[in-house]
Amino acid sequence: MEIFNYMENFDYEQLVFCQDKQSGLKAIIAIHDTTLGPALGGTRMWMYESEEAAIEDALRLARGMTYKNAVAGLNLGGGKTVIIGDPKKDKNEEMFRAFGRYIQGLNGRYITAEDVGTTVEDMDIIHEETDYVTGISPAFGSSGNPSPVTAYGVYRGMKAAAKEAFGTDSLTNKKVAIQGVGNVAYHLCKYLHEEGVKLIVTDINKEAIQRAVNDFQAEAVEPNEIYSVDSDIFAPCALGAVLNDVTIPQLKASVIAGAANNQLKEPRHGEILHQKGIIYAPDYVINAGGVINVADELYGYNRERALKKVENIYNNIESVIEISKRDQIPTSLAADRLAEERIAKMKNSRSQFLLEGKHILNRK
Repeated sequence: MEIFNYMENFDYEQLVFCQDKQSGLKAIIAIHDTTLGPALGGTRMWMYESEEAAIEDALRLARGMTYKNAVAGLNLGGGKTVIIGDPKKDKNEEMFRAFGRYIQGLNGRYITAEDVGTTVEDMDIIHEETDYVTGISPAFGSSGNPSPVTAYGVYRGMKAAAKEAFGTDSLTNKKVAIQGVGNVAYHLCKYLHEEGVKLIVTDINKEAIQRAVNDFQAEAVEPNEIYSVDSDIFAPCALGAVLNDVTIPQLKASVIAGAANNQLKEPRHGEILHQKGIIYAPDYVINAGGVINVADELYGYNRERALKKVENIYNNIESVIEISKRDQIPTSLAADRLAEERIAKMKNSRSQFLLEGKHILNRK
């Protein structure tokens, strides 16, 4: 892997390798862009097939956080950490304290949080060594479980997408097919049920399905049936890559709006949805409630303020749709363009500020 060529092609700022022999720490911190502010992104612990695979994942995820934070309107850039190891067997206190010291050494350029394979308890240990960490225990001023807030953001984004498709953002009497009924989707079901939505759900976890059936009078279907059910809105809330050559032809929904990450198997599938006239709410725009919530911790967490910011996901989806129509491109590309335009404006503003400063100094 030609690391510098890769970093140059996608304009990465920094790649940090962290190791601690005693604890077994092998971590990679990728910082993509800090134009809007310090890089914020979680720490993922995973058994990678190779060190190259870990590097690629860190870089890919960091760039994704740049776009996610930019579209969410946060004054934060994008970064990510991956720790190579089995989260079930290889964790120890010394590992996360050593990692915390590496974060502290970056002097605020990178702020971490919980991600796949890490927990609130792990963040608490990191917090012993640095303040540049979010998603810690509520006892330390954290926001606690982010699932309800993430769900609220998805709900708001779904209403914005529905307004484009149906001419109204009211979801009453609409049919919503939800794939996966985990923590975020359960709270999404609650919001939708309260608005009078007819819910159709599926999950590989039978207990999760039964809970939704009991609590929200949802209709349960088999996992492979969820794509083809008669619905107005399809909400992918489990696995990634579920929008692909096999599933898209089965869809009857006019809107796709869900909490899952990386819903498009390939970028071209966004174009296919666009050509079919299906309103797709890009995943990293609509599921940004979690990162908006933890980002509020940086100011001293205030739940009411955080929820107010999450409500803006409605406006963000509207902006994405406007760009899609303006430039005649899929919403998946429009979301990228929205992020890039915001970053470009900040870069131009800084350049102008520096230029004016040089003129003033030259006059003196």
